[in-house]
Amino acid sequence: MVKITSNFDHGNIRVIDTSDPSDIQLEIKPDGKADFFQWFYFHVDDAADTALTMRISNAGGASYIAGWNDYRAVASYDGEEWFRVDADYVDGVLTITHTPEKPHIRYAYFAAYPYERVARFVDQMKTESALTHQTLGETLDGRPIGCFKTGDGPLQVWVIARQHPGETMGSWWMEGFLSAVAGDSDAAVKLRKAAIVHIIPCMNPDGAARGHLRTNAAGTDLNRAWRNASMEQSPEVYLVRNAMRSSGVDFFLDVHGDEAIPNNFLDSAMGIPSWSNAHQARFEKYSSLLLEASNDFQTTDGYPPAAPGKANLDIANSYVAETWGCLSMTLEMPFKDAEVNPKPAEGWSPPRCRNFARKHLETMAKIVDTLG
Repeated sequence: MVKITSNFDHGNIRVIDTSDPSDIQLEIKPDGKADFFQWFYFHVDDAADTALTMRISNAGGASYIAGWNDYRAVASYDGEEWFRVDADYVDGVLTITHTPEKPHIRYAYFAAYPYERVARFVDQMKTESALTHQTLGETLDGRPIGCFKTGDGPLQVWVIARQHPGETMGSWWMEGFLSAVAGDSDAAVKLRKAAIVHIIPCMNPDGAARGHLRTNAAGTDLNRAWRNASMEQSPEVYLVRNAMRSSGVDFFLDVHGDEAIPNNFLDSAMGIPSWSNAHQARFEKYSSLLLEASNDFQTTDGYPPAAPGKANLDIANSYVAETWGCLSMTLEMPFKDAEVNPKPAEGWSPPRCRNFARKHLETMAKIVDTLG
């Protein structure tokens, strides 16, 4: 009989019935202390050459229903190489169909990035001579909030990812960015001479380990906690925000994923009370340089801007822009394939995230002289 489990780091699925491989019944579990759900990640064993039809029956109640439109799930035999498999959303049910070629396979909403891999990657990057590492404090589950630094210039650049733990593209992006900023390319050298770069590879390690979509161990959406962060409900934000207050911020990029919009895009802090022509000019300059650098980027699709003075200052991007008056942006990458430069077999994928990060490093190096 086919065996399905998610009882491991980063896993999420509730098994209802596996007795018939052509009609497997599953449900996604909500975040532990919140009602958000959409992230799924599970292993299937003893299914080689078996046609699987897996129905996620509560998909119609997921947090972002538009995310299922034109969506294809991802699968992997080893957790490294991920490929797309057919999925169909009808009448509130997401049906994934696939015939594995090997006995053991993983299925996920996007390429999985467990906390164990986060910790392993952090340990690997600690050996890079250009980087230093410090622990800012601990999460509610006792995991470290780690921060890398590099460079010795007068400016302060901050880059964070994975506030929402189900948005794993942020961690794959960080693999590309951290490796590149520690390297000897012209862009890396220029950025390190101009600034101290602070990098938080994973803002929400508890949520990642627990298999959550958006929240930490307390059920807090970290990207709605920046104005009123606390050690009791959002220590991750509280600790990083304090470190920012100590250093100052001249540039901020918060890396995310968007369920519904099938493209990469940047969201500005337009709508903050202090928004000015200078803010707008800096944002447009970064966007235009990134557009020149990457054929995976576009500036047509994205979020509608907040009305003047109506930006939500609980969100990191807006809070940082208003507090420090700097260029502050949210990067959103798709769970689906990108309509710009599509690659149907893999969709938006880990290798593409890593490459996109390197293009951001090049763009930061081009704009850094204008930030002071």
